[in-house]
Amino acid sequence: MGVAAMIMAFGYDVLWYPVGYAAGYLFLLLFVAAPLRRFGAYTVPDFAEGRFDSPAFRRVAVIFVLVVGMFYMLPQMKGAGLTFNALTGAPYWVGVVVVGSVITLNVALGGMKGITYVQTFQFWVKVFALTLLGLGVMAVADWYGFHFERVSGPEPLRFPEAKVVSHQAGAVLRLPEPARVRALDPVTLELPGGEVRQIAAGEAFTLPPGPSRVVAGGRLEYQAGSPVPNAPVGESWARPFGPFTSGLGYPLIFTYSLMVATVLGTAGLPHILVRFYTNKDGEAARQTTIIVIGLIGLFYLFPPLIGTLGRSLVPELYATGETERLLLVLPSAVGPEWLSRLLEAVVAAGAFSAFMSTTSGLMVAVAGALAHDVYARTLRPRASSRDRRLAFQVSALLAGLIAIAAGIQVERFAINMLVGWAFAISAASFFPLLTLGIWWKGLTLPGAMAGTVIGGISASAAILATMWLAPLDPGASESLLWTLLAQPAIWAIPIAFGTMVGVSRLTRDRVPLDINLKMLRMHVPEQLGLRTEYIRE
Repeated sequence: MGVAAMIMAFGYDVLWYPVGYAAGYLFLLLFVAAPLRRFGAYTVPDFAEGRFDSPAFRRVAVIFVLVVGMFYMLPQMKGAGLTFNALTGAPYWVGVVVVGSVITLNVALGGMKGITYVQTFQFWVKVFALTLLGLGVMAVADWYGFHFERVSGPEPLRFPEAKVVSHQAGAVLRLPEPARVRALDPVTLELPGGEVRQIAAGEAFTLPPGPSRVVAGGRLEYQAGSPVPNAPVGESWARPFGPFTSGLGYPLIFTYSLMVATVLGTAGLPHILVRFYTNKDGEAARQTTIIVIGLIGLFYLFPPLIGTLGRSLVPELYATGETERLLLVLPSAVGPEWLSRLLEAVVAAGAFSAFMSTTSGLMVAVAGALAHDVYARTLRPRASSRDRRLAFQVSALLAGLIAIAAGIQVERFAINMLVGWAFAISAASFFPLLTLGIWWKGLTLPGAMAGTVIGGISASAAILATMWLAPLDPGASESLLWTLLAQPAIWAIPIAFGTMVGVSRLTRDRVPLDINLKMLRMHVPEQLGLRTEYIRE
């Protein structure tokens, strides 16, 4: 939902999102997958304790597992609220509560094995939904090339036919040129220059170019050929540094930081790393990652295509500011009616599968961190299997309640911005730890802990500051400070790496005595017999 919506809204300027998400698995393949599996760690906190012989470092790592997991659950909760609202008309918060509760109970009762089978099924539901939507729409409404040429030219985007759009009070309609409209309801507008005009139902009038604010909302019918409010011009939409970053003071820094976060953040996502433990050995972990790269690459072919189709077929979403509903609205733009209904049903199933699958995996990681790393490894090391299962279920319920409460508060944030922030925190905390911990035997406990804490806290604090300051000062995005706060990966990751290396150099005497054996376990083939399940229950 997020990628397709952003492609429609901002065009090629945000194409780095799907590229980064897919490319991140390449770093997993090259640097993390096989060594981590050979080491035998079940979670990132397992690796932190096992690599540095420090139960205290385990507790630090648990904190960041919870932070990353909770941040990544926020966009899933928003997707749940939007989808539930589109299908039932219920308020956003109702969707978050209902769907969040279902996922929480599913995880609490199913555990990791049950969720694994569910996620496998849900992935193919998502792929089928996107494939059917893209191919189905193109089969009826012409192919991708036709639509791309239609929406990427130098002229303003126009309604191909008369279109009724319902505007809410407070909405701003930005027009590049005059637009002929007819009011279907009484509407009050504040026109450019400050003039307030009341339009009676049935009255036809011309909206002037520039920003007009809706004072009292209602339905407006735009004539065929009228420019679409708030739609970027095609030339800008079809090139980098277009609508998304052109309003920023430092678009290049913003883009590079986003790329770094999405590519490197994947290697530190706790719900991804925990899956390697289900592989029998390091070679299987690598093979799994190669397969995943292919599947992810296939999956991300479709959101950019659907975003382009949405710009061409449902441009009214620009006027209402609801581009994040693209996947749910696009099926209604094609006929015959039976096809529209079929696509709507399949897309709804795919949307629910998307956020249910990801949220389930994240909740397993978060609940596992609490139950396995806090309860079983720290509070009650001798707890029975029954007690550990109960701890997992209670942890899942607690994580679900927090995710639901937080998800209700993030309606105003774009889905992909929330995802990017989760990746930035992961990249600044866990990626340096895993990379240096696996590949550099000179990394010491003080260095690893200092770098993880400083990198993770720096990125988290910057993102929280952005979430708090953005609504207070809309013009702040032009400053360098805002850019660095909104996308902290470009500076937080080097700080984390630098801190780890610098502190480790100052504490050379703290290198674990058995570091050579640990490095052998991570890097030599399993056939030599050195591999072990390092963390034993």
